[in-house]
Amino acid sequence: MKLNRPFKSVLFTGLACSLSVLTFPSLLQAQEAKIIKVKLDQPIAKVQPNMWGVFFEDINFGADGGIYAELIKNRSFEFAKPLMGWTVSRKRPQEGEVLVVNRKEENTTNPRYLQVSKLTDDFELINEGFKGIGVKKGVRYDFSVMYRQLEPGVKMVLLLKDPDQKIIGQGAVTFTGQGKDWQKQTASFVATETNPKAKFSMLFQGKGKVDLDMISLFPGDTWKNRPQGLRADMVQLLADMKPGFIRFPGGCIVEGTDLANRYQWKNTIGPIEDRKLMINRWNTEFSYRSAPDYYQTFGLGFFEYFQLSEDIGADALPILNCGMACQFNTAEVVALDELGPYVQDALDLIEFANGDVNTTWGKKRADLGHPKPFNLKMMGVGNENWGPQYLERLAIFTKAIKAKYPDFKIINSSGTDPEGDRFNLLNTSLRANKADFIDEHYYRPADWFLKNAGRYDNYPRNESKVFVGEYAVHADKNHVGSNRNNWESALAAASLMTGLERNADVVQMASYAPLFAHIDGWQWAPDMIWVDNLNVYGTPDYYVQKLFSTNRGTDVVSITLDDKNITGQDGLYASSVLDKNKKELIIKIANNSNQHKAVDFALDGQTRLKSKGTLEELASSNLDQLNSFDQPKAVSPKLSAVALKGKKLNMDLKPYSFNVIRIPLN
Repeated sequence: MKLNRPFKSVLFTGLACSLSVLTFPSLLQAQEAKIIKVKLDQPIAKVQPNMWGVFFEDINFGADGGIYAELIKNRSFEFAKPLMGWTVSRKRPQEGEVLVVNRKEENTTNPRYLQVSKLTDDFELINEGFKGIGVKKGVRYDFSVMYRQLEPGVKMVLLLKDPDQKIIGQGAVTFTGQGKDWQKQTASFVATETNPKAKFSMLFQGKGKVDLDMISLFPGDTWKNRPQGLRADMVQLLADMKPGFIRFPGGCIVEGTDLANRYQWKNTIGPIEDRKLMINRWNTEFSYRSAPDYYQTFGLGFFEYFQLSEDIGADALPILNCGMACQFNTAEVVALDELGPYVQDALDLIEFANGDVNTTWGKKRADLGHPKPFNLKMMGVGNENWGPQYLERLAIFTKAIKAKYPDFKIINSSGTDPEGDRFNLLNTSLRANKADFIDEHYYRPADWFLKNAGRYDNYPRNESKVFVGEYAVHADKNHVGSNRNNWESALAAASLMTGLERNADVVQMASYAPLFAHIDGWQWAPDMIWVDNLNVYGTPDYYVQKLFSTNRGTDVVSITLDDKNITGQDGLYASSVLDKNKKELIIKIANNSNQHKAVDFALDGQTRLKSKGTLEELASSNLDQLNSFDQPKAVSPKLSAVALKGKKLNMDLKPYSFNVIRIPLN
């Protein structure tokens, strides 16, 4: 079912059109206001401090080519095609001048390197970056390379060039020493112009022979100015949301197409050059969005995920493989008597995050520069896995983790769908086993979200808690890519989220998915935040999520229409919380109809309120309205003042609007 479209006066002509405009205000005045009751003195549930979080997965070039700020693609020549992303430009090619050498027996994690034998004419080795290289005028760029000089004499000039071959940044590297030991050399230079589609070139001059590996280029303006760090504008959008948790490193990427391709956290920590690159499972998952150049370098690894979570004040929520590959791909499982290493990985991760510096894995964390524990409280075992084979593996994990860490919380999968035989089996079994959290996922049309705003109203209150770990409204197939993030979808999500908040004693955590997408390299849509090589914008979904997260509150209070939860009556959806820390009443209400709604909020109770408050309003009469690079805030919150009359607040809710009303307590 599609939501009704706004009234369009263009359907009328002449006098009829004029009359419809003239009489509209009088129709509003005649509309009887709906009385919505808010009971201030009767909290019905606690809101967890980490209720609204974010879900990160390296899909849509979200990590490599996205938030991980490395600008060089295939920096260590480990792609299936060793020179993918690289081209050699020379006037008179010389055989053997550039070789890819494999030292597999010597270095299994990073076996390949480049050997350059410079004998005659100058030539360039050019890297195309990830859909080009975004270069910003005035920003410093930091180059590094691992090398060993076999025969001295090679000089290397570093160049950033725009698509017209104009040089917009230049530096140089001087190699020192000679022998078989690898060394690291760095250089920095400042860009003179801005361009989203530049390329990076190394111009070789002189004569000699040199081996090169880990060729890297980072902007100097990374998040917190960390060397080899994260893209600051993308992190800032996350920080602005004030999320309660970050779920990482993803969903299906954890499972892998097969177990060999699964995510293994121990391969993602330590020196960058020792982290073993792996093909990204989204590389060829969708034939219509094939990305043969999509790999995981793990420069953004588990240490960096923990660090990012700490930076923005979010709890870390890692998801680990449970001994099962993606059941839509190979459905490969590890034998139960061989599950030990998988379980040990989970135990070691808790020690890595929380252990004393005298423990094996706590020392590894300290050696990486973080002696203080990360205070990990929870993890997920498996992602979207189902069936009895999942339950028996989960039981082994749970027993081992709880034996050593009895208070540690475990997230349990309920499969891929929020209903059906698979869901029913898992939901029933997990509740019988007193699971800490059951992870529900739903990617459904707007109509499903609207119909399910009361989904949790009748869930058991004192049993297993729900983690809505992945959800997003999916517009129909006529909407493609970033066009799927329209206002209709975001408004429907906001409407369902009022039901999640109202049931905060049942649904204790929730996160929209996926998080990031590169406009030139996406595989999946919709996504909360879209980026290109220079810019980033939040979709209407981003602003919905931000409004919930930054207006979380501490205690749910009753809000009703005709003594019923507000779950779609006349297009309205609502929830209400008190924030005892900020001393505010916060009302969230969505109007999904194509008409203005006159609403009288009757604020019942002894709690005293100030006479003035604020309204943050998301609204558009066009349900297909998008945000974009050109109009990044077309749908974004508009702030205004509201005034109470005693214990009443009279509001006119715009058609197709989501409203957050804050009233300070007196």
